[in-house]
Amino acid sequence: MQKIKSLMARQGLKSPQESMADLSPVENLRIPSKEELRELREQPIDPQAEQEIIDSIEEVYFSNDSFDMVQHELEKLPPELNLQELEDYRDKLKRQQAAVSKKVADLILEKQPSYVKELERVTALQTNLQLAAVICTNARRQLSVAKEGFTEASLGLLANQRRRQLLTGLLKSLRTIKTLQRTDVRLSEMLEEEDYPGAIQLCLECQKAASTFKHYSCISELNSKLQDTLEQIEEQLDVALSKTCKHFDVSHYTKVQLAYTLLGKTQTAMDQLHMHFTQAIHNTVFQVVLGYVELCAGNADTKFQKMQYKDLCTHITLDSYIPCLTDLCKALWEVMLSYHRTMQWHEEHDKQEASPTGEAAAAESDESVVDRSYVKKKLEHGLTRIWQDVQLKVKAYILGTDMSNFKYDDFIVVLDVISRLMQVGEEFCGSKSEVLQESIKRQSVNYFKNYHRARLEELRMFLENETWELCPVKSNFNIAQLHEFKFMGQCRSPSVSPSRQAASSSGPAQEQLSLFQQYLQEGNPFEMPAEHREEETEDVLASNGYESDELEKSVYQDYDSDSDVPEELKQDFVDEQTGDVPLKSVSRETIRSKKKSDYNLNKTNAPILTNTTLNVIRLVGKYMQMMNILKPIAFDVIHCVSQLFDYYLYAVYTFFGRNDMEAAGENAGVHGPAEDRKEKVPSPHLSQMVVLTNSGTLYGLAQRVVATESLVFLAEQFESLQSHLDTMMPAAKKPFLQQFYSQTVSTASELRKPIYWIVAAKAIDYEQMLLLMAGVKWDIREIMSQHNVYVDVLLKEFEQFNKRLGDVSRHVRIPLPVSNVLWEHCIRLANRTLVEGYANVKKCSNEGRALMQLDFQQFLMKLEKLTDLRPIPDKEFVETYIKAYYLTENDMEQFIKNHREYSMKQLANLVNVCLGSHINKKARQKLLAAIDDIDRPKR
Repeated sequence: MQKIKSLMARQGLKSPQESMADLSPVENLRIPSKEELRELREQPIDPQAEQEIIDSIEEVYFSNDSFDMVQHELEKLPPELNLQELEDYRDKLKRQQAAVSKKVADLILEKQPSYVKELERVTALQTNLQLAAVICTNARRQLSVAKEGFTEASLGLLANQRRRQLLTGLLKSLRTIKTLQRTDVRLSEMLEEEDYPGAIQLCLECQKAASTFKHYSCISELNSKLQDTLEQIEEQLDVALSKTCKHFDVSHYTKVQLAYTLLGKTQTAMDQLHMHFTQAIHNTVFQVVLGYVELCAGNADTKFQKMQYKDLCTHITLDSYIPCLTDLCKALWEVMLSYHRTMQWHEEHDKQEASPTGEAAAAESDESVVDRSYVKKKLEHGLTRIWQDVQLKVKAYILGTDMSNFKYDDFIVVLDVISRLMQVGEEFCGSKSEVLQESIKRQSVNYFKNYHRARLEELRMFLENETWELCPVKSNFNIAQLHEFKFMGQCRSPSVSPSRQAASSSGPAQEQLSLFQQYLQEGNPFEMPAEHREEETEDVLASNGYESDELEKSVYQDYDSDSDVPEELKQDFVDEQTGDVPLKSVSRETIRSKKKSDYNLNKTNAPILTNTTLNVIRLVGKYMQMMNILKPIAFDVIHCVSQLFDYYLYAVYTFFGRNDMEAAGENAGVHGPAEDRKEKVPSPHLSQMVVLTNSGTLYGLAQRVVATESLVFLAEQFESLQSHLDTMMPAAKKPFLQQFYSQTVSTASELRKPIYWIVAAKAIDYEQMLLLMAGVKWDIREIMSQHNVYVDVLLKEFEQFNKRLGDVSRHVRIPLPVSNVLWEHCIRLANRTLVEGYANVKKCSNEGRALMQLDFQQFLMKLEKLTDLRPIPDKEFVETYIKAYYLTENDMEQFIKNHREYSMKQLANLVNVCLGSHINKKARQKLLAAIDDIDRPKR
């Protein structure tokens, strides 16, 4: 290209651009001259040769416009120059240049018409552009006039106004942004004031405002800060929610719930609430137990804080067990009460929302209905879950300590607290507290087994040291007056212990309220009230004897002055040791109206019992307290109660109801192998201070009366408790209770017969009477009008017996049933002795038989003055035997068959003595054989 340009320069040609620049719009356009074109055409033309010349040109000449051909050719020169070669090479270059120039000229000439035509169009375009320039100049001049006259005056005002509005909006936005920047201070204040709904409302409004100004770069940071603040509010709100688990406050909880509603997290709040309640239960019990463990440990050892709760419970000492259990239940009550009040709040809140009016009802969203339904179900389900957690925590505490060595009162307090807790559980969620029942049953069975064993040993010790002296109690004494039976006189829930009956019976209206109603606002059902046992005393004991000796003497002086009373009966009426009615009320007419066999003066009769009896009754009361509080072990307790009665009955019988031989044999068999006696309570032994061989005291009659009648009194008390025990006994075990009462308790009064029979058998000298009767001649021939001496001796024995009874009754009241049994035994033994004496007669006439009747009638007449016992025992037994002396042979055979109450010896005597002279030997042998046939089955 550079060569072409050089060629064109030499030829006076210029490029179109240069030509256009040099030409005026019209005149400067130059067309090549014809001479120039001709010169070019006149050069020899050999197209092929010309093309070969062009092809011989080096490629580098066609590379780019910046090619320096001179430099290129100079560099090609050899080191040693040859002129001829240079000239030849120069001619070659000229030929190449000429060929190129000619080629270019041909091309220009070929395009000349097009060039001219295009040049004309350019000239026309230049003319149009000049015209447009003139038009634009005129327009600009007119615009300048308009600008000066209109834009700067009018539109300038509008522009300023628009700018002002933009700036005003910007100022408002800046002020809002400034307020948003300062919101965190106000939010902090609201959180300190626990105004969670207000804080959330403000934060949400700030977030909404921040989204409006999000195009400002400073707002992005503020938005992030507000989100962090909202999360912080939720954290504090969660902490505030957890506080309601221990101390529920209506206003506080209302704020918290409203805050969660604003956040749209009502269901989440309920889930969190239940988690907090579970955590509150765990933290509460752990802190309570940990506090007592560290207090008792007395050092700052922190190892307890790292222990599991179950292991921590095993470190509670016996002294701190009950206070810790009480505080534990108090704390758990607060948690359950908070949950109860939470449910109340939601119930009231749902009622308010469920009964809106008009537009409010229509505006209620489906979401709020779903939330309320979810909350209700969650709360109802949470009742059982929370109570289960409480049971498991208390169970771990109960089983963590061995309570077998607890004092009874302490164990009753534990049962009382757990029973009250079970009542709370029943009112809380309708639960039967199987977990608590099973755990306390395990402890109770273990405790009661050891306790009962110790009490039986204690009872044996009491019995072996008992002197069977009267324990003076008032005439109106009743077991309900004892503290141990106070629980039976109160109308209360079975779960309330006897120590709290007074507190629970403050009024009929309060009894109908549940624990959650009673202690809704204040108080705690596990508050330990002051023990009434320390404040009250049992008013059951009476002063001994009469109020004064003079009063006692005056009574007997008045009684002795009665001339119509036989001398031997003047000492029949003795004082009652434990009466609380003044003796002045006993008139002479009252004394006269007393039966001869009733050895009492006072019109009121105090129960006869000993200290041991009272101890057994108290034990029964304690057992029943435990049974009343803990129904699952009712059968075990009743079984042990029956053992207390059995052991007392056995002791009374072995002490006073057997003769010396039986007692010796029994005592010899007591000392068996240690293995046999390991699980059994040894037989008790009568105290050496009790003397039963002194005839002056009627062989320990006072002690026998006290022992026997205390047993009867004990049986009466058991009878009065039967209905109460029956209600506690499981249905499957009731036959045991019925058998115990029918075969054991009801037989207590029957022990009077063997015990008092021993006294009756020794009080009268029956052997002496037989000896005296043996010396009487019965085969007399004339009717006698005077009875025999043995009758007077026997009556004298009865008078002495009567006097001794009076002496004994001065110390111990002898009840009428006791005196009747004593008299019945003595009279029956006397009559049997009479028949035995008559059966020893070898010879007897009809006059002798009449004398027997006379003796017996004299005996009966005098005896009826000594006793009011009617009919006289075995009266017919003697009369029938005497009348049998008059029977014929045939009647005697029928008599033998019908009267098997007589011994074979007595019947044989009738045959031999009465019929011996009237019947032959064969008839006698027949009757004796009939007697032997009657006696054979007995053998």
